[in-house]
Amino acid sequence: MSPSTYIGRLAPSPTGLLHLGHARTFWIAYERARAANGKLWLRDEDLDPQRSRADFAAAMREDLQWLGITWDAEMRQSERIALYREAMEKLLREGFVYPCTCSRKDLQQATQAPHEDSEDEPIYNGRCRSSSAPIAALAPNTNYRFRVPDGEALRFIDAHAGPQSFVAGCDANADFGDFLVWRKDGLPSYQLACVVDDAAMRITEVVRGRDLLKSTARQILLQRALGFSTPGYFHCDLMRDDTGVRLAKRHDALSLRAMREAGLSTQDVRERF
Repeated sequence: MSPSTYIGRLAPSPTGLLHLGHARTFWIAYERARAANGKLWLRDEDLDPQRSRADFAAAMREDLQWLGITWDAEMRQSERIALYREAMEKLLREGFVYPCTCSRKDLQQATQAPHEDSEDEPIYNGRCRSSSAPIAALAPNTNYRFRVPDGEALRFIDAHAGPQSFVAGCDANADFGDFLVWRKDGLPSYQLACVVDDAAMRITEVVRGRDLLKSTARQILLQRALGFSTPGYFHCDLMRDDTGVRLAKRHDALSLRAMREAGLSTQDVRERF
């Protein structure tokens, strides 16, 4: 097969050990890239300064390689703050964002990807919304939100989950509201960093869990504001434990490291997907 234009990515966070659910999602991403004879990036999403650890970063690389997954290039988000800031300044100049003093809990979660069984970013009531006039510069020690278009339905076709539609706005009819893009500690939100990196890596398809379907709508707005193209999306079904709870890093017994140490082979693990 000749090389294709397909470019995918694996995007683990070094905040814990990879578990069986991660393994299946990353295996699907690897298989889709391989089937397309494309390329695959490994993106180390290490923006959470309190939870990211070097030993987890090393473990995730070892576990992925043990599973049989290979990649063509690597990127670390902590080394790209200047690029996120450049994108943020463009959003400021063009009036897409505004400073916000609300919701400490939102700010604590802003560098992390939202998940189905945790509170998604609450629909913001617009209390700090200002005019859409451009802002001259990024102020220090300030949080910023993206001003969503009220009432607009963001639609896309997911390669696995099918047609999707999420309404933006600040009322009870909306699926999501003005969302955080920059924190006062000088870090971008998950949404902004993801969009900037996907564009820089020229990703053609994003493979991830279906708990991030709503995040795709937010990211489409950011892509549009920044002049980036929108990649394709494939949101995998989530794996759950025996009680129906989505697998998470707290499920230590189902981490790849624990299963390896218990003597399971790569084939044993893949058969659980």
